[in-house]
Amino acid sequence: MSLTAGIVGLPNVGKSTLFNAITKKNILAANYPFATIDPNVGVVTVPDNRVEVLENMYIPERTIPTTYEFTDIAGLVKGASTGEGLGNKFLSHIRQVDAVVEVVRCFDDDNIIHVDGNVDPIRDIEVINVELVLSDLEIIMTRINRIGKKAMTTKDKNDLKEVELLERIRDALEKNIPVRKLGLTEDEKKIISSFNLITLKPIIYALNVGENDVINGNNYTNLVCDYAQKEGSETVIICAKLESELAELNDDDKEIFLNDLGIKQSGLDALIHSTYKLLGLATFFTVGPDEVRAWTFHKGMKAPECAGIIHSDFERGFIKAEVMSYDDLVSAGSEVKVKENGKLRIEGKDYVMQDGDICHFRFNV
Repeated sequence: MSLTAGIVGLPNVGKSTLFNAITKKNILAANYPFATIDPNVGVVTVPDNRVEVLENMYIPERTIPTTYEFTDIAGLVKGASTGEGLGNKFLSHIRQVDAVVEVVRCFDDDNIIHVDGNVDPIRDIEVINVELVLSDLEIIMTRINRIGKKAMTTKDKNDLKEVELLERIRDALEKNIPVRKLGLTEDEKKIISSFNLITLKPIIYALNVGENDVINGNNYTNLVCDYAQKEGSETVIICAKLESELAELNDDDKEIFLNDLGIKQSGLDALIHSTYKLLGLATFFTVGPDEVRAWTFHKGMKAPECAGIIHSDFERGFIKAEVMSYDDLVSAGSEVKVKENGKLRIEGKDYVMQDGDICHFRFNV
């Protein structure tokens, strides 16, 4: 299951520094706008202590954690929806991601130029969000103009239904309301799925602060947290500079460093977990002497669908799933004990998978 979170923000807010830390890649992070011209994609591992525990239990030949992609997208400026800066190139890149991570500058530094001359995180957020709304509005208006007359002439039920939905979205966007706030049904989302509307995507604000503000934040982060709470969005406080330093350390040294700072987990780990949650994702496992592997699935998926993530034949010929929970396995100490305790379950096609399920799928094709 390929999933992508796009990192966006105004120029010089710390996007590329954050991306460097996430992927440990040395991309250009310069002190001027548009240092990132083409989207940079990096695969990140989702931190999960359960994988290490299972690895120690099974001693497999290989261990594969679950991953997803972060894409660093060039800095956006006011007027992007009408072609300013990198304009539509930026917007086309962001349309391809599953979730948006909007990096917001919440630190003062005279050595790092702000594109608008001073630090104002709420203004920065609204500059970006307005451009995203305007870009989506243009797509919706184009579609209404194309299909509206046809629908009125033919009275086709599907076309009329689409026009009604498009007009509702248009009215919301004109009031600066993102599409994700409209509570669209799954059927409605399918109707507009080909448009890849940016404001339909879930969003999380990554508040980039100085090292001294990592734990408690500052006045800037307080403003953004209040703003995000009112619109129902998530926030994570992070210091991109600190994360860049942490990325150079091994796991043991990283843990010592964090403990010295009085921090339980790095900002990156918090961001990754929050993005994972934002996308409605969970993890199931397959285990054995050959391989321990974590698999990403959408909450609410049934056993055959999850089997299909491993291989399409598994879903097509699904018979049953042998399932035990991670907690039951760790508590019992071994699969044998899980069976003796009556905690190994046989689940059928209607079983809704749960985070932490350890599965063996039976199939026949």
